[in-house]
Amino acid sequence: MVRILRHIAVLFALCWGTMAAAAVDITFHSFNGSVLLGRYPHTFVSMEGTLENGTKVKENFGFSAKRATPAVLRGPVEHIVMTEKEKWLTKTNRHFTLTMTDKQYREVRELVEAWRNAPGKYYDLDTRNCIHFVGEIGRIMGLEISYPEKLLRKPRSWLNHITALNPALGAATIN
Repeated sequence: MVRILRHIAVLFALCWGTMAAAAVDITFHSFNGSVLLGRYPHTFVSMEGTLENGTKVKENFGFSAKRATPAVLRGPVEHIVMTEKEKWLTKTNRHFTLTMTDKQYREVRELVEAWRNAPGKYYDLDTRNCIHFVGEIGRIMGLEISYPEKLLRKPRSWLNHITALNPALGAATIN
């Protein structure tokens, strides 16, 4: 009988450990950018972990103009949902990380696909840029979000603003 109880305890521990490990973390990044490097300031999110059904997640998404041309300054242009290469992930400012529910993960993925598949010219530097994209993801995560006009082209400063709006994050601002 003791042997059976031990086996049940071991099975319970294994199952509990698997359930506890099911979590996906979402990190909010900014990239300072540089004209010399050919990369403009940018914000995006990365997600990594395991969903409740055991599916492994390791992905990231940002929103940008399909081409960096002067047309971006004149109004809506073609858009792209982009994925950063690993080398860029290591060169970013990591502002804060939250743990997602599976429901939040699915909502974020739906938003990514909606923005990716939006018809026409969907990127607008002032009304629908990487900051707005990440802001909508932040709303899914329960964050207070605002878009001060003076920060619409300053991803790092904007994420610092979001950090200040959400003191429960316990995150520090990044200089």
